[in-house]
Amino acid sequence: MMSATTAPSRQHAAAGQARRPAACGPAAGRFRGDLATDQWWWSPELHALLGLATGSVRPSVEGLLSAVHPDDRPAVGAALATASRTGAPSAREHRVLLADGSARPVLLVCEPEVDPDGTVTALTGLVLDLTGSRPAADDDEQLRHLETEVEQLRSAMASRASIEQAKGILMLLMGCGDQVAFDLLAHISSHTHRKVREVAVAIVESASGRSQLPDDVREILHDACPPARSTV
Repeated sequence: MMSATTAPSRQHAAAGQARRPAACGPAAGRFRGDLATDQWWWSPELHALLGLATGSVRPSVEGLLSAVHPDDRPAVGAALATASRTGAPSAREHRVLLADGSARPVLLVCEPEVDPDGTVTALTGLVLDLTGSRPAADDDEQLRHLETEVEQLRSAMASRASIEQAKGILMLLMGCGDQVAFDLLAHISSHTHRKVREVAVAIVESASGRSQLPDDVREILHDACPPARSTV
């Protein structure tokens, strides 16, 4: 057994790992907060970016803000509050203050999840480590690369939010479970030659009254829906 003087603690090991720049682009940690239950989840990568051992703190919005540099904290808190209230996505650069007093530049990308009634139900997002990724003043190519990467991440999270909303609608409509609802989305996608996200958006838009379902999607839903229930 290693002695306490020779074995580094898990927290110190995780913090040390977090301080090492990623070899292949910026590291990213994910988070999700359910606004109704105030239950938050952080990925192990997010713990590492914040210099914390996984499980050493209870994930929360307060914990997320406590890791932000004091000078940046009001703006980040305001951005999260606005996202919770309006459902508008946001991206904000700030600094994370580590235990050793050093600051790490990061980018927080927040994509709220909104139900068909327009209520913000959760905050989902990413924190990207920008260490070593800052472009030189005359290097526009690196800046464009970073902006493209952020836009792709935001698009991916928007796709996830639409799919989760559509699954909820199908679960209510058909009285089925989460996996069956996703399988139905995948089935419709395969047979209509649309992406899963496109099918999900069509269902959400129809349920909210903003547009009608495409005929081919409606036909499949009609066949799959129990006779006692109406289609979207």
